[in-house]
Amino acid sequence: MASSMQENGGFGVVQDNYPTIHKSPGEGGPTPNLADYEATRAAFSWDKIREELDGLPDNQGLNIAYEAVDRHVAKGQGDKIALRWLGKMGESREFSFDDLRRQTNRFANLLQTLRIAEGDRVFVLCTRIPELYIAALGTLKHRAVFCPLFSAFGPEPISERVNSGDGRVLVTTRRLYEKKVAPYRDILPNLEFVLLVDEEGGAIDLPGTLDLVRLMQAQSDEYTIGPTDPESMALLHFTSGTTGKPKGAIHVHQAVLMHYMTGKYALDLHDEDIFWCTADPGWVTGTSYGIIAPLLHGVTMLVDEPDFDGPRWYSILQEQHVTVWYTAPTAIRMLMKLGRDLAKQYNHPQLRFVASVGEPLNPEAVVWGQKALGLPIHDNWWQTETGGIMIANLPALDIRPGSMGRPLPGVTATIVRRLEGGGIEEVTAPDEEGELALKPGWPSMFRGYLHNEARYNRCFVDGWYLTEDLAKRDADGYFWFVGRADDVIKSAGHLIGPFEVESALIEHPAVAEAGVIGVPEPTLGQMVKAFVSLNPGYEPSEALKRELLGHARKRLGAAVAPKEIAFEEKLPKTRSGKIMRRLLKARETGETLRDTSTLED
Repeated sequence: MASSMQENGGFGVVQDNYPTIHKSPGEGGPTPNLADYEATRAAFSWDKIREELDGLPDNQGLNIAYEAVDRHVAKGQGDKIALRWLGKMGESREFSFDDLRRQTNRFANLLQTLRIAEGDRVFVLCTRIPELYIAALGTLKHRAVFCPLFSAFGPEPISERVNSGDGRVLVTTRRLYEKKVAPYRDILPNLEFVLLVDEEGGAIDLPGTLDLVRLMQAQSDEYTIGPTDPESMALLHFTSGTTGKPKGAIHVHQAVLMHYMTGKYALDLHDEDIFWCTADPGWVTGTSYGIIAPLLHGVTMLVDEPDFDGPRWYSILQEQHVTVWYTAPTAIRMLMKLGRDLAKQYNHPQLRFVASVGEPLNPEAVVWGQKALGLPIHDNWWQTETGGIMIANLPALDIRPGSMGRPLPGVTATIVRRLEGGGIEEVTAPDEEGELALKPGWPSMFRGYLHNEARYNRCFVDGWYLTEDLAKRDADGYFWFVGRADDVIKSAGHLIGPFEVESALIEHPAVAEAGVIGVPEPTLGQMVKAFVSLNPGYEPSEALKRELLGHARKRLGAAVAPKEIAFEEKLPKTRSGKIMRRLLKARETGETLRDTSTLED
């Protein structure tokens, strides 16, 4: 994205050659919960959001699981479908809110039987099966700490997280245990209980494990949630940076206010919605918005067990009557790669809102949504550390393709510049790049990195949380992602964000995905190099390489455009779908990566 903005006839403000997408609030669906952005921000308070939730009976505090499940049963909504699970073999199961209440009560009672105490860590390593969701909510009811693990992790990242998180309980499947845990059990000294599910429905008889299904059947389906301090630990999400070991970000029960508010305003959830978040609960999105937020709003949430499958996903949108869909840029680019003709084979007139998160959404993908799905895709921004959506292209606001959007109510964001003496100064000029900073105080702000207080304290300077994401803010208050601080390329005196180069390349019909890095170059300091994977029907060639270089120069100018392009059959990604620029750079420069636990392969 270029920083220059201009008026363009009836299209309004333009970022590069992508016109603003004007919205008509309520068209084709209910009036958005946030219909007037400025008025809502001006009148907003977290106390008012708290009033929309119930709290535990008899003023016993605030518990995420109670608000997500039991609250609805108490209000007479127990028969409503809370979770519809779609299995990989074509089977399906439905759980009403009362079903979830009873099943999560059984799990909480099981933890009580095992003498798991408030604050103890319960790790869950499962594919997207119902037991994962029951264990998550049952753990929160018991006031233990839910610690999700991605099922595709290998033995090393699993053991590293369980050990650093002081895990006492692990819930997993027979297959995953035998392959990834059992051979390494001797290096997990604090792990006391392994609760297994047999995915084929068989009994569990493995040494050192317990049969989860059998033990659950023996538990009562009634459970009273104990007093819950809103500031008590509820969730532990591990995040990895460019160096060092994964960090455990601590979130508390008070975060439920953020989950509720963003479900209401950023995802625009209404009572009768069918909501589908494609993120795996092994990642923060799959927990915050694949479990908690939809249940808080009493909507029916879909869970699809298999991994990405384009035709299957389109059929789910059509047959399950999905109204609100929250997915990731990688998935959208994979759908784009399959072609618009496939999308047009399916009808989903009930779909009214599509959002994306995980990494910045290229402008081309926003526009593709309009053409293929009939709806633009709303990008938003947040981090594991923020616990919830902070900046978003909101339902009632115009979309500027490529933009992160505007801050949610209750969120104060700005652009700052770090000073050599230690401190920061705020950047006030429009379109000037700097580091994105947030004013602390939102309920889902992480409360620490487990066992790493010094690293946590370094995140805060002069009363601001520094995100280490570079961004800029235009004159109308829209924020634009530039790149991670450690990804930015310094070439011939220019600071180049890889995202804008990648976005320009993706505009070319041959390019499916792009990853851009800076490589050492004696004269320039760093040279911009792009790695691209191609769409079907295109083959690598010198002619295509020249064409792509010319396309990039035309769009970006010679100073910003890549000097080299390499073709890759598949770009390296994290298991959550983010392109691993640091791996591309390490391969190119011979650097050693210290933390590779989140790599896809």
